[in-house]
Amino acid sequence: MQVKNVAVLGQLGDADLRLLRVFKSVVECGGMASAELELNIAMSTISRHVKDLETRLGLVLCRRGRGGFALTPEGEQVYDAALRLLAATDAFRGHLHDIHRRLGGDLHVALFEKTASNPEAHVAEAVAQFRQQAPQATLHLHVGPIGMIERGVIDGRFHLGLIPEHRHSDTLAYHELFGEHMQLYAGRGHPWFDADDRAFGWDDLREQDLAALGYHSPNMALTHQRRLERRATASDQEAVATLILSGTFVGFLPDHYAAPFVQGGRMRAVAPDVLRYTCRFSAIVRQSPEPLRLTQAFLDALRRCHPARTVVA
Repeated sequence: MQVKNVAVLGQLGDADLRLLRVFKSVVECGGMASAELELNIAMSTISRHVKDLETRLGLVLCRRGRGGFALTPEGEQVYDAALRLLAATDAFRGHLHDIHRRLGGDLHVALFEKTASNPEAHVAEAVAQFRQQAPQATLHLHVGPIGMIERGVIDGRFHLGLIPEHRHSDTLAYHELFGEHMQLYAGRGHPWFDADDRAFGWDDLREQDLAALGYHSPNMALTHQRRLERRATASDQEAVATLILSGTFVGFLPDHYAAPFVQGGRMRAVAPDVLRYTCRFSAIVRQSPEPLRLTQAFLDALRRCHPARTVVA
């Protein structure tokens, strides 16, 4: 969709990059009102920046009004292109710091959800070590599903990711760090909550309504391996927990994340010696080009803070 009387975008300048960063924040915040707090500028200024960007590009990027904020098809394409451009710009700045042998600039790290409560995960300690080594660096932590983290590392939006291993990509290097123990849980009201589970096994589980993650992950791999049928799918562990707490589904959760629900008497682990599995978490970086010194410094901190440091290419 074209805007009339537009100025065709020629050379890309700092002002255009600033407009793109504002647009990126508006999209990720879900609208201009929400982006006002994120950007710390008035909504009228944000609106003007987006309008200026539309004029510069000759495109209508978004619709705003009573129906809420929504990207146009052209806006979606510009957003995707902006992510790649801004990632490349940040990478260039990082390379400049490398040339000057400085540990500075922006570092974007993406974590899989619910790692903070895992006693085997020492990411916070690694952050502390990294901050001591690179106090001038700006660290950005993101949380998301496995696929988003993998894609973000591959396309350069994230410098490093931390995920449970489920399949390997030839474009990524894997550095094993720690494990996570998954157990099957039933909520209060479910027949298995008060049942004697000493004889329960995988065959019995196939007869139950199972809630599981709806994307490729160790959880999904397990359901395929054990021939389990999912009766409900979830986008994250929080959704799995909610379905379990309904008393109508059973599902696998990290034992450290489920602990408060267990202590509160709202769910219990079922046949914990049998109905369980373990995930391995690894830091991932791109195979090529080599990580920036800032990325390598954070990776080294992670590896120092974890006893298992197996590198799988």
